[in-house]
Amino acid sequence: MFNNLRELILSMPTEKACVDYLAKQRWADGKAVCPYCQHPKCYVIEGGERYKCASKDCYKRFKITVGTIFEASNIPLVKWFTAIYLVTAHKKGVSSYQLGKDIGVTQKSAWFMIHRIREALRNKHTVTLGEVYPVEADETFVGGKFGNMHSKRRKKYQESGDPMANKTTVLGMIERNGQLVAKVIPVSNSIMIPKTIAETVKKNATLITDSSNLYNKISHSYNYHAVNHSMQEYVRENIHTNTIEGVFSHFKRMLIGTYHQISSKHTQRYCDEFSFRFNLRKMKDADRFTHALTAVNGRLTYKDLVASNMPEQITLDHKPVNRYKGVIQLQDGEIIAHYKSIKEATKITGVNKGNISRACNGIRPSAGGYVWIFA
Repeated sequence: MFNNLRELILSMPTEKACVDYLAKQRWADGKAVCPYCQHPKCYVIEGGERYKCASKDCYKRFKITVGTIFEASNIPLVKWFTAIYLVTAHKKGVSSYQLGKDIGVTQKSAWFMIHRIREALRNKHTVTLGEVYPVEADETFVGGKFGNMHSKRRKKYQESGDPMANKTTVLGMIERNGQLVAKVIPVSNSIMIPKTIAETVKKNATLITDSSNLYNKISHSYNYHAVNHSMQEYVRENIHTNTIEGVFSHFKRMLIGTYHQISSKHTQRYCDEFSFRFNLRKMKDADRFTHALTAVNGRLTYKDLVASNMPEQITLDHKPVNRYKGVIQLQDGEIIAHYKSIKEATKITGVNKGNISRACNGIRPSAGGYVWIFA
């Protein structure tokens, strides 16, 4: 058994050694299962380089990489294993430029490799939070600040009239002493955040959020608590969102420190990569690498990777009507505070109520030096 990257490379220096190790992790007892018909018996042929299905209806030949993220790749498994170890061991991930240098492939090949690895790291099972411990939920926005952009690019977004045009919403849900689930909300729709929470968090569980009106739509289904950050309230006994906010701080460090800039199209894959490492953070690097190899089934083609993603449209089964419309206060594209109503925002900030309303409705670009949008 290996304990670090050097020992991994020394223990599996050849393609044959990598194939044998992958077989033990992919199949029970290392016995091949046909990827085409799932027949449990296969013959070893060509000196162990290939297998042949024993079913008379199938009888196909295949390599161990068929049906996995390694399928149709000319890159040897030795380099693949090194890449998987680096991606799963480095707390802030590794960029495609750095990975290409480390294992000796082009940046484009390394980029495709990392995305295929992220496909393996994606949680393919339904996760239910709130079985035992309280669940914290919050949202964050991924995207650069308008003030840091080139004037031409800044003008492009300003002309769109949407202050969040360059932002991607990420919803984070974490059970204390439990798992993290991070989901990209692809459409600016107030229903999608509560719907995603309703699908992930067990009904009647303890749910803790900030005071945003987004969560009022499902508060009746949970033992719900909220902390009002706009009133400088952050902890009330055991009620706080410090856990999920700490997670977001690590997530942003990964994006800013390693990747610098990501596209909204692939943000969910970066969330999957981060969630995998975070949920298995107590594992040793070698064990995390081995665990990743057990999930390599499922191929991701380049065509599917670069294809445009259509956002899923969802609806909430039971949506109570809110009496007040919440508003969000932003500066340079970053959220400063949530308010339950325009009246509350005026009371706390002193900004004219009518100006906030006009800013929320797009009649004016800002109010009181801030951008305002409806929650």
